[in-house]
Amino acid sequence: MLARLMRPRHTASAHCDLPCGVYDPAQARIEAESVKAIMEKYAGNEDPVFRARALGIKEERAELVKHHLWVLWTDYFKPPHLETYPQLHQLFWEATKLAGAAGAKGTVDVTKADELLGKIDDISKIFWETKAA
Repeated sequence: MLARLMRPRHTASAHCDLPCGVYDPAQARIEAESVKAIMEKYAGNEDPVFRARALGIKEERAELVKHHLWVLWTDYFKPPHLETYPQLHQLFWEATKLAGAAGAKGTVDVTKADELLGKIDDISKIFWETKAA
């Protein structure tokens, strides 16, 4: 009896807990630009305290890049997008790897940050094409 009373009267479904519909690859790009800038500042400064702080902040920003990419991948893009853009899975896999330990999070090599920014640009192009459709 109690279970019946507690059961919702209406069922709703959405792609996330709060279906805001606000998605933009710019969030990932801003964090990736921050990662690149930190790498450049790290290279130009020999102070060990500064460098330690820079590494910590860079890793936090790289984790945010991954977060924003995964939100796009898991919440925005749907199976019909994959039909039109079959390269999406590979593109997101490569981008999140470049943001992670094998890339921006695990190195201070600016070329990895540039590669990450390039992948985000590729994702952004597809994203905006799907938004225009």
